[in-house]
Amino acid sequence: MSKLDTLKAALESVLGDAVVEIRNQFDELTLTVGHQDYIKVAKLLRDHSALRFEQLIDLSGVDYSAYKDIGQDGPRFAVVSHLLSVNKNWRLRLKVFCPDDELPQVASVTALWSAANWYERETFDMYGILFNGHEDLRRILTDYGFIGHPMRKDFPLSGHVEMRYDAEQKRVVYQPVTIEPREITPRVIREENYGGL
Repeated sequence: MSKLDTLKAALESVLGDAVVEIRNQFDELTLTVGHQDYIKVAKLLRDHSALRFEQLIDLSGVDYSAYKDIGQDGPRFAVVSHLLSVNKNWRLRLKVFCPDDELPQVASVTALWSAANWYERETFDMYGILFNGHEDLRRILTDYGFIGHPMRKDFPLSGHVEMRYDAEQKRVVYQPVTIEPREITPRVIREENYGGL
């Protein structure tokens, strides 16, 4: 039995009905759970002696609205975490979908893994996903007055507003974007003896 088969069996045994799906892709397991079981599962993943995922390596949002150019049936937003068990020497990807596309939210895991703090703030900033129970959920990469969430697939490429210094007002002002969208195709120039041929 391979290490992934052992991990899959342990996950199925410990988590039972909380498992929505376990998928083996690229020699890694992805565990999908329902939003209602997210914290319970995360706590079991961290604390159960058969699993022992002590470290959260990464956490991010995913917008499935145009997934593989075909879209996704079901919820639009998901939160994906990468976990590491130093004790058992295995890794796991944990995925949970937000039940509401208009106001995407899931529970915060900062009480379980303190490393989730800034990852959840970044996911909120970039995708607009709220983390219930996060003690300091505010923007981390964009300005506090920024409008929208730039990693959403429906966010305009040029943004909504731009800022510039106004000499008359002697301060920075926001204004609608004035950049005209255009497509730039690079011109390739090859010299006669390019590459020594």
